[in-house]
Amino acid sequence: MNPKKIFLEKVKQKGGWVNAHSHLDRAYTLTKKNFKYSYFPLQKKWYLVDEMKRLATEEEIYIRMEKALEYFLMQGTQALCSFIDVDEIIEDRALKAAKKLKNNYGNSIRICFANQVLKGVLDKESKYWFDQSIEFVDIIGGLPATDYEKEDEHLDILFQTAKKKGKIMHVHVDQLNTSEEKETEKLAKKTIEHGMQGKVVAIHSISLAAHDRDYRYKIYQLMKKADIMVISCPIAWIDHTRSERLTPSHNSITPVDEMVPEGIIVAFGTDNICDIYKPFSDGNLWIELRVMLEACHYYDIDHLVKIATINGLKVLGLSEK
Repeated sequence: MNPKKIFLEKVKQKGGWVNAHSHLDRAYTLTKKNFKYSYFPLQKKWYLVDEMKRLATEEEIYIRMEKALEYFLMQGTQALCSFIDVDEIIEDRALKAAKKLKNNYGNSIRICFANQVLKGVLDKESKYWFDQSIEFVDIIGGLPATDYEKEDEHLDILFQTAKKKGKIMHVHVDQLNTSEEKETEKLAKKTIEHGMQGKVVAIHSISLAAHDRDYRYKIYQLMKKADIMVISCPIAWIDHTRSERLTPSHNSITPVDEMVPEGIIVAFGTDNICDIYKPFSDGNLWIELRVMLEACHYYDIDHLVKIATINGLKVLGLSEK
């Protein structure tokens, strides 16, 4: 028996891979000069990328995005979602590059874009650039932690915008692998509050695994009530640094093995590629999937195929649930 061969054949039969989460506009931005930033905490990296963003031209961004997309096409990818930075630092250059990419490759692969709000959505200038991206993006992107202690307001703006424009939402939550984080819970409750069941996707939800079993399963039930879907980006967080916190034994990865049996739709993505966030990540979808199945000790081939294909289309709003 060759599980890998069986899996890859089934993925091909389903039309190919679906990379549900990436950042193509930052791909291949790693340099000898900025490599040292790879060791910095996530929140600092949100600002350390400003240097690169400030200097990047529209053409440079496009070339990087095209290079990454070509690699995914080589792997047999049928659909892909990329977040793009839209803020006062990069302004509309990544947005223009994304439009060009979609025009040039829209017939070869189904491409979805979401807006990455690294500066939040509450500051006047940040809100301006958020608004500038709304008509183009397919998905409303969110990162509540960037509006620290005002996460509810951040989410309210996302939900109001998504409802007004009739778009789905992808929100980065619970990224720090700590029981202090309860962002998935907050997102689920906000989803119900705004009546957006079935139209919201949580990206990462790493910290759920750091909580005790009773809490985890309570949140799974809440997620089902909110009809929230999840995207796991295994390599993005498997490198989480050790700490002295006492938590249930777990890997720093979305608890896919628990979510799937509970009826939660899970997809997966590569996240960052060869940048200060993930310097060694090259966007290899098989390696990404392999890390997930090993870290979660989850070997159900048919469900893994769904995660890599059908579920990806669902979280991108490209097929019915």
